[in-house]
Amino acid sequence: MSQQLEGVRLTLDLWHPTCWAIEATDRTKGGVLAHAIYNSPKMDENLTEPVKGLFTAFAETGAKLETLLNAIRESDYSGELSELQKRFGRKRDMPGTVVREFFLEYDPTDMICPTLLENGFVHSEPIRIQDGSEEWNVCFTGERSDLKNALNTVREQAGAEITVTSITTSKTADRSSRDQRLDLLTPAQRDVFELAREAGYYEWPRQTTTRELADELDISKATMLEHLQKAESKLLDP
Repeated sequence: MSQQLEGVRLTLDLWHPTCWAIEATDRTKGGVLAHAIYNSPKMDENLTEPVKGLFTAFAETGAKLETLLNAIRESDYSGELSELQKRFGRKRDMPGTVVREFFLEYDPTDMICPTLLENGFVHSEPIRIQDGSEEWNVCFTGERSDLKNALNTVREQAGAEITVTSITTSKTADRSSRDQRLDLLTPAQRDVFELAREAGYYEWPRQTTTRELADELDISKATMLEHLQKAESKLLDP
């Protein structure tokens, strides 16, 4: 009887060369979500036609978003960028204060997705690229004992740097809906929310004040409240 697979799920912090999104987000204050990338891991070696992907750019302000989009356009690894007039989904479901959907052409040989697929890693959520690295939530289709070798193979084949930031199996509880919603927060919103929680802001009686939280983060009280309220809205929205 064959051994039943454990259903390993991992979150990977990943860097690899020739990536326009890693390059652009490393130089700007913003991020990218990769929604749909259709590409076979088994491709003709002579195929040079670009492919298209659907992405969301996000940032704290419109100016920062434009800087990010310009950096994407200027990358040696990106092709034609076509902005969309309407967003997919609701604004409150997006990780940034300002968001923009776009299609982008790029060389399929620059992708790491085929290498991950060939080695048993299937991504299960949109890929988040920020601060010069990618966050992949993946399922490993092989056996747990083969996981280390599979990761090392991806590193070698793609010239990638990979850190496993979380790992669970079907024997452990799935991520809670709250944890999934935390992924929707911007870095600033996450920092404010995590500090408020750790400092006892949500305890009764409260162990800290909004002024103390703002001083700890070296921001104004108004800015702190804005980030905190937006974070709470995303976490509490049914």
